[in-house]
This record gives sequence, C-alpha cells and structure tokens, in this order.
Amino acid sequence: MKKLLVAIIIGSVILVAGTVLAQGWSGYNLKARVFVGTCKQWCTQKGVDCASNCGPYINDKITMKWNAEWDRGNTENWANPPYNAWLNNEWNGMFPDGSGSVWHYNIKWVGDCVLDPSLVPTGGYCIWGQFAVLMDQGIDPSYGPGHWWFAHAIPTGYGN
Repeated sequence: MKKLLVAIIIGSVILVAGTVLAQGWSGYNLKARVFVGTCKQWCTQKGVDCASNCGPYINDKITMKWNAEWDRGNTENWANPPYNAWLNNEWNGMFPDGSGSVWHYNIKWVGDCVLDPSLVPTGGYCIWGQFAVLMDQGIDPSYGPGHWWFAHAIPTGYGN
C-alpha cells in the first residue's frame, strides 16, 4: 500500500512538472501560444517596469494569442521574412480595481511599413516598423464615453 501511494505521488509530481514546463511562465501556455494573466504578471515576467508599461491598466486581464510564425520571427529577430505572423491582444479592465477599459488589437507582420506604407491595409496603421495594426478598438473612460476605433483595416483578418 505504501509503495502504491509513493508511486501515485511521484507520478503526480512528474505530471504536474511536465505540464508546468510545457506551459512556461505563469500565465503563459507556450505550447498553445497563449498568455492569460494581468498586465502586472506580464511585465513582471518580462522584467520591464510595470508602472511605465501598464499605468492605470496594471490590474487589467490580458489574453494574448499568437501563431508559430510570430515565434519564428522573434527567434530570428525578424531577419528572415516573409512571415505570416500575427498577434491578438484583448484587454479587460471591467471589474473592481480594473481600469474600466476593454480593448482589442489584431496585429500582423507586413514588412517595412515605414519605407512602404502601402503594405498596411487601408484603415490600419504601422507599428514597430514591420507590423500593421488591423484592429484597434474598445472602450476606455480616459477617452470619454462611447466605443472608440483607432484602426479598422479592410480586410481586418490576418489573411495569408
């Protein structure tokens, strides 16, 4: 009986350790390419200043999703295009101690959009030199009442 209990405990520890390694940092599931956590969790794990990177959104919940091409681009420092890379960020601060904001961004790699702005679909904007923001919309009390759109590219989807 004691050997069976020890075997179950050891098996459980191995299973849990394997799951943690597959998922990566707290909030990240690197295998699924998803982060679910707060802005404070994100900046703490990235080793960046939370006050300047999160501001009033520090407690907001973030869901980030990205594809394998985003990982490839980061690994290669975006030096070996073309990429079919995309990133989806959703922020939610509609709860006590949250910012009161809800925001959604769709971003994809397009190439040097500073040199060639035509790479950005109509209604989007260039960010980080090589990426197009296809959708940037939400509600934020600091902008005033209502729903705000800063980008709504045509098409809004990631495409090929």
